[in-house]
Amino acid sequence: MLAYLIRRLFAVLIMVLVVLLATFTVFYMLPKWAGQDVAVLFAGKATGAEQIAGIRVKLGLDKPLFVQFWDFVRAIPLGRDYANGNDVTHCSAPCFGYSFVTERPVWDTLKEAMPVTLALAAGACVLWLVAGVAAGILSALRRGSMWDRTAMVGALAGVSLPVFFTGMVAMGIFVHSLGLIHITDDLNTDDSIGTWFETLLLPWIALALLYAAMYARLTRATMLEILGEDYIRTARAKGLKEGKVITGHALRSAMNPILTVFGLDLGALLGGAVLTESTFNLPGLGLASVQAISSHDLPVILGVTLFAALAIAAANLVVDLLYAVIDPRVRLG
Repeated sequence: MLAYLIRRLFAVLIMVLVVLLATFTVFYMLPKWAGQDVAVLFAGKATGAEQIAGIRVKLGLDKPLFVQFWDFVRAIPLGRDYANGNDVTHCSAPCFGYSFVTERPVWDTLKEAMPVTLALAAGACVLWLVAGVAAGILSALRRGSMWDRTAMVGALAGVSLPVFFTGMVAMGIFVHSLGLIHITDDLNTDDSIGTWFETLLLPWIALALLYAAMYARLTRATMLEILGEDYIRTARAKGLKEGKVITGHALRSAMNPILTVFGLDLGALLGGAVLTESTFNLPGLGLASVQAISSHDLPVILGVTLFAALAIAAANLVVDLLYAVIDPRVRLG
């Protein structure tokens, strides 16, 4: 297990380095190769020539590219000083950049938006895992039944309906027409658990509906394939109870593809559910990205992009470790 863990950590480290290089290339090198002034892009709207010159020095854009990349990477774990003579702007670790539009470190913006996105992701993923996997298992066990047909039609509808459409319909019915649910526009950590639950209930359902549909179809297809395997017939022939066969053998084997998709979905969701947060006006990473695009605040866009990539890498590491727990044969691979 230790050797497997070391191998996976090394692979994640290489992945993170590749992500950092790709992010630096997109935000720093490509604009320069296209003939654009990177300092102007980072300065935001309505910035004078003198300010742009100062930002260029602060960002170290006059240095060689490998030095810029090293400063970019080192800033995340160690922090960084953006200096132009006596004008020094300190960015504490973890430093994901500094916004010259809001005059504050990007990490402060991420910290404020992260609780909402984490709560949205956690609640939605619990709903879609429970509902999707349960529906898929029942459909596989009752193949061809009315439940199977109804569940798969519902899954097809869930995949086809975009989140913003489902969200607007849900708000129109439960918030504006019936008045059963109250949504707070400025959700923050000072609000009560009840306020968080009521505000996030519809976003959870709207987001979970999309993902649960995909998980139901995936679980059904995987379970149907596994239920036809020889070891399942052998387990039944030995007299094991059907519940034990399903949960202890079939479902355990079916978890590998489900975990694979779950790791990617959860990592992407932590990076910012842009459509969901924009539809429900939730102050999370997705809405922060939209606002940063509107104000041409490139450092915030860079910070959210980098955080999303690192979240996906971390989620995949967790999934790889879960593989080893569910299927010990993975450790030998």
